[in-house]
Amino acid sequence: MIAVQTPVPTSASAQPSSAKEDVRAFWDEASCGEALYLAGQTAADYDRQAKARYHLEPYIKEFARFGDAQGRRVLEIGVGLGADHEQFARSGALLSGVDLTDRAIANTRQRLAVFELQSNLQVGDAEALPFSDATFDMVYSWGVIHHSPDTPTAADEILRVLAPGGRFAVMIYHRYSMVGYMLWFRYALLKLRPFQSLDDIYSQYLESPGTKAYSLAEAKALFARAERVEARTVLTHGDLLEGQAGQRHTGWMLNVARRLWPRRLIKTLFPTHGLFLLVEGYKPVVGK
Repeated sequence: MIAVQTPVPTSASAQPSSAKEDVRAFWDEASCGEALYLAGQTAADYDRQAKARYHLEPYIKEFARFGDAQGRRVLEIGVGLGADHEQFARSGALLSGVDLTDRAIANTRQRLAVFELQSNLQVGDAEALPFSDATFDMVYSWGVIHHSPDTPTAADEILRVLAPGGRFAVMIYHRYSMVGYMLWFRYALLKLRPFQSLDDIYSQYLESPGTKAYSLAEAKALFARAERVEARTVLTHGDLLEGQAGQRHTGWMLNVARRLWPRRLIKTLFPTHGLFLLVEGYKPVVGK
């Protein structure tokens, strides 16, 4: 049996100052997918990276609704390599983007410059967004705020900067995922620590230090002040061992597992045990 524990929200002031610096340092070494999918900084390089991204994660386009962004004020939190940011810019959004790292901002600024696209890009903290209340019609974030030491505050900030009636679309990690089970098998069971929780596994072994994962109910609770909140999970290329596993995980064991992995069985028996948890909703209109 896999032991789990429910995360206890903590305030930003209660977090050690080093926690966020550890996250910043991890992602400043390489933005997500940079070493795996981006060879250079030409238009062809960016096009190849985008093609790989949307082939592995085809659900992004439907979730982000790039085509609805024309003329709307859009904020992306955590721009990474800038593929999604590029799509918003191409769609004619009045676009802004923040990231905790200088590297991601530089990557995305260079990418937009290559395609002669515009955005207000700046280094910023998801827990203290540098914008006034009700600034944006949409806030989008893909796989970012679960890395922040105080994820509930980041969720509150998303609602703060949204205009009434505005939509948010946020992906965070799902605790009960095939990726989590694989990591638990490797780092808990094989090391004779079977009672180590999934939360500890995510925090220690999945990407940056302190990474968190949530149940569907906990994800909705993060945005309890919103309305029409929906949350769903998707099986990812990581859960199915398709493509690369990520920046931290390589080796013979993974290569063997990739060849033997029962993908069809997982899709049939565990369709809701995917790593990505997609949460969307709207900021209430006061007095409606």
